[in-house]
Amino acid sequence: MVLGQTAVANRTKTFQAAVCVLNSLQNNAAVLERLRGHQENPGFQLQAMHGFLHRTGITVAELDKLNIIHVTGTKGKGSTCAFTERILRTHGFRTGFYSSPHLVHVRERIRISGSPISKQLFTKYFWEAYGRLEDTKDAHGGTMPFFFQFLTLLAFHVFLQERVDLAVIEVGIGGQYDCTNIIRKPWVCGISSLGFDHCSLLGDTMEEIAWQKAGIFKPGVPALTIRQQASPLRVLQHRAEAIRCPLWVCPELDQYEAMVGPVILGLAGKHQRSNASLALQLSHSWLQRYKVEERGDGLSLAQAAYTPGCPAVTFQPSAAMLKGLQETEWLGRNQILRCGSVAYYLDGAHTTASMQACVCWFRQETLQRDQTQGPGVKILLFNTTGERDSAALLTLLVPCQFDYALFCPNITETTSSTVNHSVSVCVQHMLARCRDNQSSWQGLNATGTTNQHHRPLVTSSSSHSQVFPCILSALQWISGREALEPAPAGLFSSSVPPQSTGLPVRLREAGHVSVLVTGSLYLVGGVLKHLESEISTTGDHCDQSLGS
Repeated sequence: MVLGQTAVANRTKTFQAAVCVLNSLQNNAAVLERLRGHQENPGFQLQAMHGFLHRTGITVAELDKLNIIHVTGTKGKGSTCAFTERILRTHGFRTGFYSSPHLVHVRERIRISGSPISKQLFTKYFWEAYGRLEDTKDAHGGTMPFFFQFLTLLAFHVFLQERVDLAVIEVGIGGQYDCTNIIRKPWVCGISSLGFDHCSLLGDTMEEIAWQKAGIFKPGVPALTIRQQASPLRVLQHRAEAIRCPLWVCPELDQYEAMVGPVILGLAGKHQRSNASLALQLSHSWLQRYKVEERGDGLSLAQAAYTPGCPAVTFQPSAAMLKGLQETEWLGRNQILRCGSVAYYLDGAHTTASMQACVCWFRQETLQRDQTQGPGVKILLFNTTGERDSAALLTLLVPCQFDYALFCPNITETTSSTVNHSVSVCVQHMLARCRDNQSSWQGLNATGTTNQHHRPLVTSSSSHSQVFPCILSALQWISGREALEPAPAGLFSSSVPPQSTGLPVRLREAGHVSVLVTGSLYLVGGVLKHLESEISTTGDHCDQSLGS
């Protein structure tokens, strides 16, 4: 009898059934709330991970065979991973890449050679891993992993079974207590830009956050970081010394360009330059280790590649490295999707630093568009989740001079199930938050902030800022369709009434429209899902770019 077969023998083991079971596991929002209640033992989820790994049939020693690159940070860790994976894939290696969150399909989180695993592979490996856990849960107090824990286990299982040459693993939250930190012997670690996020879990100072991120350091394993602020950098250095982990600071991308000329990046935005530099160092480190392993001379990577105590060495990037940087794609980050006269600028920025970078990118892109096509209409589609400071993020967006600001929850569309009482209460809470965001925006633009025509950028009129019940209704308004799907009866309370969705004349007559979708990766994912669905249904063509 195959382990994991009995508990799921009577279950239809399809892809859809796998997704339903996965969604039944405790979601990440509930887990974050639970983690806040376990501050006296913040490592409990990582401790539990060891048990789940064993029950899945994987040993920690087997993870060593994955030749892992482990990356954390507050901003840019996903982009850094994407650059790194693409560089090494361009070198001819079979790569595994685990990231979060997904934007449209859960399979996006687990990639083989750059592509999300197929439905067939996802289904096969899901039921293998889930069956083993379900078969053993009675002997372990009925415990099962939560959503992110299970997907991490599944990624390890997939990469081992598919025999990847290496795995690029993005940390979920923090580092020290993140469930990916069950990794014992990565080949190299990286830290992207540090900033404030998940402060209730990681601490409310840069030094505390740096301590958490440095938790992925391992004895003797090289670690690389971009240039950080002085105080958090000292924390990284002190932790590296205590752990006996060699740590180097990456050079600026300019130093590589002094040798090879302009470096073209597949991801837009000046902030991507530091991510690209970190990716060059991580991939170079991995390749050095790979050469050492092939030689079998026993030299450590630190001995082979660096002089301890000095900044990371600037080397001449190979043609494959430069090609990898140029061909990197990372959906939902500085992504442009053009559908007719409407251009969607998608960036899941949700921290102060990432929003500053997003604003810089959007203003530069729309300035170029206005110069070539004439002045157009600018629309903001915004939402936030969790403990994000919406007002602070909206303040940063004011200089973009939006003509209209739209707010909606991260609900793809309203259905009859939305009126379920427990769901309805949750929706009411999300809509109330959208109303708060709208009020903040109106307040910011009613305090005298004007554009070059000396008029308020957004007035308190509902025709200039609106709250929609779901992503679909907001997209329909933008595209000019009057026949909107009505919200289910009873969805809105008297405190959150539906708003007029009539299309303004200015928007109807606009030569071109630029829509910035930001504040939440989940919002970006919902927009991508609808645009992808519309393209496949209508056959309409959208041009996509992830660069400038």
